[in-house]
Amino acid sequence: MEARNCGVRHMNTLSLLLVCVCPLCCRGSWMWLGVTSPGVVEKLGCSNLSLSPRQRELCSRKSILLPGVREGARLGVAECQRQFRHERWNCSTNQKVPVFGHELTSGTKETAFIYAVMAAGLVHAVTRSCSQGNMTECGCDARLRGGGSAAEGWHWGGCSDHIQYGTWFSRKFMDHTLKNMSTSRSSYTLSTMNQHNSEAGRQAINRTMSTDCRCHGVSGSCAVKTCWRTMAPFQRVGTYLKDRYEHSMQVTERSKRKMKWKDQRRLHVDKHQLIFLNKSPNYCLEDRRRGIAGTRGRRCNRTSTGPDSCNLLCCGRGYNTHVVRHVQRCECKFVWCCYVHCRRCESMNDMHTCK
Repeated sequence: MEARNCGVRHMNTLSLLLVCVCPLCCRGSWMWLGVTSPGVVEKLGCSNLSLSPRQRELCSRKSILLPGVREGARLGVAECQRQFRHERWNCSTNQKVPVFGHELTSGTKETAFIYAVMAAGLVHAVTRSCSQGNMTECGCDARLRGGGSAAEGWHWGGCSDHIQYGTWFSRKFMDHTLKNMSTSRSSYTLSTMNQHNSEAGRQAINRTMSTDCRCHGVSGSCAVKTCWRTMAPFQRVGTYLKDRYEHSMQVTERSKRKMKWKDQRRLHVDKHQLIFLNKSPNYCLEDRRRGIAGTRGRRCNRTSTGPDSCNLLCCGRGYNTHVVRHVQRCECKFVWCCYVHCRRCESMNDMHTCK
């Protein structure tokens, strides 16, 4: 009995720790898993995580995938921040608001990118887990084996990434949550938009895959090649989705009334294209109610002409210049025996931050 009570107290301590680390994560979505410590999620287990009932059930049936879900969320959050690190909206995950905050429900281009990159991250992480042999119900994609072109001296083999399983799991895990949202007219339209963009993110994994080959033959003659399909590094997937973000399509009020998940042809929207409902705010000024941090205090590049330039990032408000003293080791030499001797070098650099 004492051991059981000790276990309960231990679990309550972990739950309290999670609340302290991410105080409002329970009001967000599964995406907050991407900003938690690796050990916390696994120790809490599926039944103690803030997931929808359908996600919790799926997690319980396939608990071996829980590390993959957390890794998929981490990939998505990190890639979102990498792609937008120089822009007014920098995909921040401030702990004072749920992960992505207002942007999860704003119906903007940023919402479209979030759902696409998170769905893609889930596919990528689960598929990688399959290919590495961490799963009992999936592994390499063997459907291509035995095919190829004998005349051209190559055949399919090796371990092709099984993105079909990763795609299936991503749909199962995410889309049920989207379908269970409020069925009011505006929310249903947002739910449909999120489903479309999530699927576009999954398709991005397939569209960025590459064919890798290995040569076989005497003295490296490459008489025969064995080829397999592999996923691109996730940064390449993120770059692909950022381009889709830049060319995303706004769904007009007229087309909203016609929008149906089972008949995308009415909208003339390609399944690989990101769509959004509402125009984005300028993200220049802080809006705590909507979770917008603004750009005050952000570091900018005075000589750039891109989105990180002081003119664009600071929204015309101007910038402050600070002199920063940078100290580092330099001119290091190996001294026999056995240590490294370095000089201490200092430099003074200008740093510019938005007013």
